[in-house]
Amino acid sequence: MRKIFSLFCLLSISCAVSGCATTGPSPAEKFLLLSSTIGPIDAGIVGELESRFEKDTGIRVRHVGAGTGAALDIAKQGSVDLVLVHAKSLEEKFVQEGYGTARIPLMYNDFVIVGPADDPAGIKGKAKAVDALKEISAKAAPFISRGDKSGTHVAEMELWGKAGLKPEGSWYTVWEKGSTGNAPTLKFADEKNSYTVIDRATYLTIKKDIKLQVLVENDEALLNFISLIPVNPAKFPTVHAKAADAFVSWLTDPALGQLVIRDFGKEKYGSPLFFPNSEQWKKAGAN
Repeated sequence: MRKIFSLFCLLSISCAVSGCATTGPSPAEKFLLLSSTIGPIDAGIVGELESRFEKDTGIRVRHVGAGTGAALDIAKQGSVDLVLVHAKSLEEKFVQEGYGTARIPLMYNDFVIVGPADDPAGIKGKAKAVDALKEISAKAAPFISRGDKSGTHVAEMELWGKAGLKPEGSWYTVWEKGSTGNAPTLKFADEKNSYTVIDRATYLTIKKDIKLQVLVENDEALLNFISLIPVNPAKFPTVHAKAADAFVSWLTDPALGQLVIRDFGKEKYGSPLFFPNSEQWKKAGAN
């Protein structure tokens, strides 16, 4: 983590020295750092949004990827200007403790439960994710968990809680490398021919490389809401608050960032990987 912070510092210094800004009162206001959950980075949408925003505004955005818990921990050091995360309980605590200014809805997709084609737990087609987890537990079918307090892990544990279960036993594996992200976790689950809870975007981006199939989907409990949280400048005066606010405004604008989100992945995967969810988008009645 210290190496990440050092890299951030070098990037900031380099930007200031080389004059990244083309307009505006200070080069620092033309640069910001984002701490993002890994899934959207792996899917490619974070890089696309950063690139389009820089093209429109001249403001450079660079990111570091980590599970939601770790992404918020980075922000608690005042080392970034904005976070992109997906675990409501952790997000609310972050804001309540004064580290962030507000939770701002950005986009959503959904989680799915994937597993072997022969489906030893017999969960395929179940309408409720909790019923599927009950079957997996009852039959002690192999299950892989990220186990790293990421947004995906938090969502998984909330589902187990709703099922009234505490997963444990030789069938339930907390992968020691879960913090490397959803794509590596899904590939590991595939190697072990196991079930897991994963976001649909990750599945779509690597489904050609794995044998696991989507067995349970389209349950409201599987919706995955992704938020923006600006780091609080009152707590960390050195954050690039103006640049972060500009990025948030662009991302949530129905005619700008929300359109990029709406269309991302359609051509390559045949369906969008994420769906717009800003308050501005909803008020505009966009589709």
